[in-house]
This record gives sequence, structure tokens and C-alpha cells, in this order.
Amino acid sequence: MSLYDYIVFGIYILGMVAVAIVFYKKNKNFKDMFAAGGESPWWVSGLSSYMTLFSAGTFVVWGGLAYKHGLVAISINMASGCAALLVGFFIAGKWKMLKIATPAEYIQIRFGKMAERYYTWMLMFVRIIGSAVALYALSTILHPLMPENSISANDIILICGLVIVIYTIVGGLWAVLMTDVLQFIVLSISVLFTVWLAFDHVDSMQDFVARVPETFLNWTSAGYTWYFLFGWMIIHLFMLGAEWAFVQRFLSVPSRKDAKKSALLFGALYVVSPAIWLLPAMLYRSINADADPEQAYILMSQSLLPLGMLGLVAAAMFSATASMVSSQINVFAGVLTDNIYLHWLRPKANDQEALWAGRMTAAVLGVVIVMLAAAIPYLGGAETVVFSMMSLFISPLFAPALWGLFSARISGSAVWFTAGSAAIVGYILKFALATEGSLAHVSWLSNVAQWSQANSKMMDIYAGVVTPLVVLCIAELVGYLQEYRAKGWLELQPQDNQESAPVSADNYLPLFIVTISIWACAAITAVLTALNQQNQSALFVLTLILLIIASWLTVVLRRPGFKPVLAEGEK
Repeated sequence: MSLYDYIVFGIYILGMVAVAIVFYKKNKNFKDMFAAGGESPWWVSGLSSYMTLFSAGTFVVWGGLAYKHGLVAISINMASGCAALLVGFFIAGKWKMLKIATPAEYIQIRFGKMAERYYTWMLMFVRIIGSAVALYALSTILHPLMPENSISANDIILICGLVIVIYTIVGGLWAVLMTDVLQFIVLSISVLFTVWLAFDHVDSMQDFVARVPETFLNWTSAGYTWYFLFGWMIIHLFMLGAEWAFVQRFLSVPSRKDAKKSALLFGALYVVSPAIWLLPAMLYRSINADADPEQAYILMSQSLLPLGMLGLVAAAMFSATASMVSSQINVFAGVLTDNIYLHWLRPKANDQEALWAGRMTAAVLGVVIVMLAAAIPYLGGAETVVFSMMSLFISPLFAPALWGLFSARISGSAVWFTAGSAAIVGYILKFALATEGSLAHVSWLSNVAQWSQANSKMMDIYAGVVTPLVVLCIAELVGYLQEYRAKGWLELQPQDNQESAPVSADNYLPLFIVTISIWACAAITAVLTALNQQNQSALFVLTLILLIIASWLTVVLRRPGFKPVLAEGEK
């Protein structure tokens, strides 16, 4: 990166910290830091959900897959978007109707305290590993941009992890939501500009097709079949519909309708956007067939972008990772502080003590994430960790929670049977049969072992999707035959189907921050236009577009009654 890139990157980091400081004053107690109330506009919730699933790992894991195998990386991510749309149509509003304040409260009422503890610790284990993968991916992207031998990948992990933890401790949930929106803006600008230049860099589509593998433009390849895509969609249906970080966003909006709209916005973006942000990595395959797949996206950006714009891409990668990691730290620091400090160590703690306990817990979780991120290369790499974790842990965790949201027939035992069955089947299919283990040498299992080894991707689906669904279907049938109706399910249902009067969403402050941010981006690109001779016309067009958007938002903010209505709602 050039000096201009470092300046742009530094300006953006300072902007994120400034937003966190603005919302710091709202964190007067434990609830303020970890709840944020029900005032989030639906579009803030939807963009925050999108950015929570998005991170630098998106460009390392999926960018690497796109570089190696092509179009199939897009189809896998579009399956996730389809799952989010299903959540919007059928699930998000259901969460808002329940008489709960947190997803942990739902688990406790529906399945019991033991189930709540299991979900807390298992979810924390899975999501801390996921956050570590994202932080490792960020170091993978930023390391090639640094001067040679100036800083190691582990140093980047440590520095970025420290910044993210400090930002999370300062900002609280409101700051997490708002910076997610800002990160979406910067990410969109940098990705769209990179795609624009990437197409100009390729001579012709015929030349591109001639240089890539034969199956590169197939929707399915490299073991990722249509059955896998369907299973991947089901996995994400369970995850996006029941994971605490996403449920938290469904609960943060004023009404059931807003929850539905936020999930539909998230889904629509994730159906369309993979075809945009994975294109540079795919196009780079025809330019350099010997690159490190995990660095393909940033290497393409490095070869294309003018002075200063690479710093904006680096800022987007950092901010996306900060969004994901800070969201998970915020969720689990709140849960641990509430369950351990407030209910066990210090039940009579005042607001300030609880607030500082939450901040210290967040710091500890951040240290653990940094240590795990440094160990990712020894665990098989980012892609291996992500696929194994998603298939073997996510569905067995969230399938019972989502099933229990709609059915009164299953009890807390379904949680344990689902987890145990998936673990056993996963071990047999992924390890005992798929490797040179003892079961693979049993004569009557040899054919099964060979089939398992040849279809390793589908083993994830059988263990993580089919097994939980079979167990839950059996539990549903048993409950139906016994005419069982869980007490917790009945307790959670609303008194009627009518929604209570919605809380006023705070639209003005979020939209004001967005407007200022777009004006700032327009100013930066205007300066870069003057400094660059290469791609000057493209930078000029980008600046003009940003100025038009910022001007329109400024007019919206000045509409009569817009600000006073929200100020009155806050009272």
C-alpha cells in the first residue's frame, strides 16, 4: 500500500472509533450495553445482519473457493441468501411475537435451564472459533499489503484484535449496529469499484473462458452438488433463523413487520451480492493461475486499484471483520456476565459494577479469539474449519430451537438426542469411515467407506442436516402419539395475535450518521481523483455518484417533521 492508502485506512479507523465514542454515552448500565432497546430501524437491523455474516473470511474462504473452483462459490452463497429470505417470510416475525427479551430466555423457558447452559457454552465455542477464523482471514488479506518483513501475520492478528476489543468495549450494541451500516457503505463502494476495474482488466470473456478450468463456470463442481447446495441452505435456515446474534436483531426492531422486513433485506442482499464480490477472485484465475487462493481477492485489488483506493478496500475488510467479531463478543460477554457474575458471584451488584464486569468479560473473550486466530493454520486452514464447523455444529444446535418455535410436541430431550445423534453420525462418516480408521477395514463396511471418502462434502450434510431432521421427526411423532404439549411452548405464546403498540424507531440519528459518512467518502474519492492520473475518470464518476446520494439523503433529513417526530418518540 502507498502512503495515501495508509492515510485512508487510518481515517476510516478513526471514524469507527468516533462512532463508538458517540454511543459510549448511552452505555450507562448493563442493559444499555448489551440490549440497545427496541428502537432500531428495520433497515439498520437488516444491514447489521448482513454484515454480521460478512467478514474478511468471506474474501479468504469464499474468494479462495471462487479462485479455485469458480461459479460454485457464488451458488453456495446464494443458497445462504435463499435461506435468509425464508427466515424473513416465515420465522423473523415469529420471534418478535414471543414474550421474550433475549434468545437465551427463550431456550430456558422452552427447553429448561440445562439446555440454556448447553446452548450458551456450545454457541460460544462455535462462534469464538468462527470469529478467530475471521480474524485470521483479515491477517491473510492485510499481510501482503504491508512492506516486506515489516510485520508478521500474527502481529496483524494481535493489533487488529486489540482494536476490535477496545471498540466493542467502548461502543456497546448500538454502536455495533450503526458501524455495521457504515461498514456496509464502505464495503459496497470498494467492492463495486474493484469489480468495475476488474472487467476492464480482462481482455475478453472468450480469453477468460480459455484460461480457466473446464468446470469453472458450472453452478456445481468439486464435490459441491445440488444436494449439497440444498443441504447448505437448510443449515443456514437453522442458523439464520435461530442463532442468537440474528435473533437479537429481530428483537431489536419495533414490530413483527419490521423484523420480517429486516430479514428480507438481508436475504435479498445475500442472493444478489455474491455474484458481485466474488467476481474479482474468479477473474484473477485467468491472470495468475499460481497465486495463493486465500490471497486471490486482495492480489487482484492490489494490481488494479489506484492510489488510496486499496486503503479503502483494506478498511472494508477490517470493518467487516470488526462487525462479526464485535457482535459475537457483545452477545456472549452479556450472557456470561448475566449468568455468572450477576447471578452467582455478585447478585447485588449495581449498574456500574455490572457494566465493568461486562467490559472485562469482553476483553477476556477477545484474548481467546486472538489466540485461536493464530492457531488456525494448524487446524487445516480457514476453508476446512468453516465447512466442518457449519455442518457438524450449527444444525444440531439450532434445529431443535427452530423446530420448538413452531411445535409444542418436542421437549428438552430432543435437544440432547439431536446433539448426541449428530455427533455419533458425524464421527462415523467424517472420521471412522472417511479415513484409514478401524471401521474402514471391516470387510462389510469397505464399500461404504469408499463411498464416504469419495463424497466427503455430502458427509457434512448427512451428519449436520439429515440426522437432526430425522431425530426431530421421530420426536415429533412420539409427542403426537402421546398427545404431549410442552409447558414452555404454551408459556411463550402471545395472548392474542394482535401486536402491541410499536415503539418509535430512531431513524434520524442512524440516517444522519450514514449521510455524514457518504459525504466523507465523497470527499476522500474527490481528493484521490485529483491525486491519481490512472483511472481518473472512474474515480470522478464514483465521486459524482456519492455526491448525488449524499445530497439526496441531506434533503431527506431536512424534510419538515422528520427530526421532531423522532425526538418526540424518544421522549
